[in-house]
Amino acid sequence: MDARLDLLATETAGKAFRHLVAAGRTVKASPLPATTTELVALRVSQINGCAVCVDMHTKDALAAGETPVRLNLVAAWREATVFTEAERAALELAERGTRIADGAPGVDDELWARAAEHYDDEQLAALVMLVSFMNVANRLNVITRRPCAGDYVAGQFD
Repeated sequence: MDARLDLLATETAGKAFRHLVAAGRTVKASPLPATTTELVALRVSQINGCAVCVDMHTKDALAAGETPVRLNLVAAWREATVFTEAERAALELAERGTRIADGAPGVDDELWARAAEHYDDEQLAALVMLVSFMNVANRLNVITRRPCAGDYVAGQFD
C-alpha cells in the first residue's frame, strides 16, 4: 500500500508538521508519567485504527520498560487488573476524548474529578494535549494512508 500523499513534500503541511512535532516533544517532556503517556497514545491509536502509531507507541513503551502483558491488555483495560487507578482514569479520559463523535458521554465532571485525584493541573493539561495530539497524528496517518507500520525503531523520533 502506498501513501496517498507525502505531507512532508508540501509546503503547507511541511510547515504545520514541524509545529506538530514540536508540540509532541513538549507533551512527551511533560510531568505526565512516561508509562501513562505511552499507554494513552497507544489506546487512542488503537481506537483510531492508526497502525503507524500503534507500532510506534508499542515499541517505545517496551523500550521504556513497559511489560508485554500490560501492552497486550490496553485494548481491554476495563477488564484487566494490571493497570493502576491513575492509569485507568487516564485511559478512560483518552477514550472518551477520542470517541466524542461516537455518541460517547464525553469527559463528564465525574471522570474529570477521578482523573484530578491522580494528576495535578500540569499533568492534566499534558493529558488533554496528548489525547488531542494523538487524534491529530492518527488522522493524518489514516487519511493519507501512511504505510510504514512495522518499520518503526524505538526512539526513532527522539
